[in-house]
Amino acid sequence: MKARLCYALTLLGYLGIMVLLVAWYGWLAPPQVFSAPVVISVLGLPLFLVLRGLLHARPRSVAWSLFLSLFYFTHGIVEAYSDSQARWLALTEVALALCWITGGILYIRATKRAAEPS
Repeated sequence: MKARLCYALTLLGYLGIMVLLVAWYGWLAPPQVFSAPVVISVLGLPLFLVLRGLLHARPRSVAWSLFLSLFYFTHGIVEAYSDSQARWLALTEVALALCWITGGILYIRATKRAAEPS
C-alpha cells in the first residue's frame, strides 16, 4: 500500500508539471521573447524521455526521472525569483517537483524493501 501511495505522489508531480507547463506558457503567462510552442517544446519534450517507464512503475525509470525533476525544480526557483508576474506558477512548479522527488525516493525505497528476501 505504501509503494502505491508513493507511486501516486510521483505521478502527481510528474503529470502535474506536464499540465502546468502547457497551461503556463500556453495561456496563463505566454512568453514574451519566444513563441509559446517553442518554449513548451523545449521544456516539455524532456518529460517524454521517462514517460513509458514511469507509467509502468519501473523503479529504475523512477530513479532516472528524479534527475530530470531537479531541472524543473531549478526552473521553478529561477522563474519565481526573476518573474514576479508568474511567481505563483513558478512556486506551483516547485511544489510539484518536490512531490515528484519525494514520491520517487519513497517509492524506490518501498519497492527495494519489498524485493529484499525476508
